[in-house]
Amino acid sequence: MTTVYMNGEYLPKREAAVSPDDRGFLLADGVYEVTPAYDGEFFGLDGHLERLERGLEELRIGLDVEPLAEVHRRLLEENGLAEVPTAKVYLQVTRGAARRQHAFPEAEPEPTVYAFATEWTAPDAAEWEEGCSAVTVPDRRWSRVDIKSIALLPNVLAQQAAHDAGAEESIFVHEGVAIEGAHANFWAVLDGTVVTHPATNRILPGITRATVLELARDRGHPVRERPVQVEELPGADEVFLTGTTTEVLPITELDGDPVSDGSPGPVSRDLFVAYREKVGGPVPAFPAPAGGA
Repeated sequence: MTTVYMNGEYLPKREAAVSPDDRGFLLADGVYEVTPAYDGEFFGLDGHLERLERGLEELRIGLDVEPLAEVHRRLLEENGLAEVPTAKVYLQVTRGAARRQHAFPEAEPEPTVYAFATEWTAPDAAEWEEGCSAVTVPDRRWSRVDIKSIALLPNVLAQQAAHDAGAEESIFVHEGVAIEGAHANFWAVLDGTVVTHPATNRILPGITRATVLELARDRGHPVRERPVQVEELPGADEVFLTGTTTEVLPITELDGDPVSDGSPGPVSRDLFVAYREKVGGPVPAFPAPAGGA
């Protein structure tokens, strides 16, 4: 039996209910977060809650996020996930139930807070080495992508476009710039430099993104935060994604063409291993590079 958190209560999922007047249901008026746990220990929970708090402030939804840390931990315990290798908690906050109108209700409703925990499977070395395929799609999202809004229809359509094309991921393109994936931040290695879009309103400031930026610099990789032009990608050394459960995922095929030689490159492999070490997850045993000791 799955136990979820709903407005201050822990209860069986089948008993959780949301009002048909909830503004999240009617207007996508809310924000969400997904936080990973490795062997029962959350990684980046403070960062996720801080980003949630920023989103709530932007939407002017009043909620104290501090107690939500305990909600995360208890959901793992309630669902027997405190000792599994990898789990995650999805948390959503909406403005609450009120008469349907576009403007905020005059009488501020109580926010609706819902959370659940599930297990997920991290790739092993063989799975990771396969990489993934991706397609580019027009970026039709709103201009405040830095808010982790529950209004994800453009992301849904982008991911369906990838599915229809036989690919696994999609990359949003805005005015000739590869912005980010439908549910992950986008990176390229260009002439040996690790490049990713700067943290503006056009991208979500990923918690994993910030960690990988730090790791790349610590491990001596040249790093630049700048827009990546689509026309640069055919000559990229490597292309990869980062995200909560994406971790560091190489893209080996883009729009039907191989990226470089069609295999994951040394930079993304190095950052993937470094990330796993950082979060305390299982570190894959990759074969030594050709010519290595």
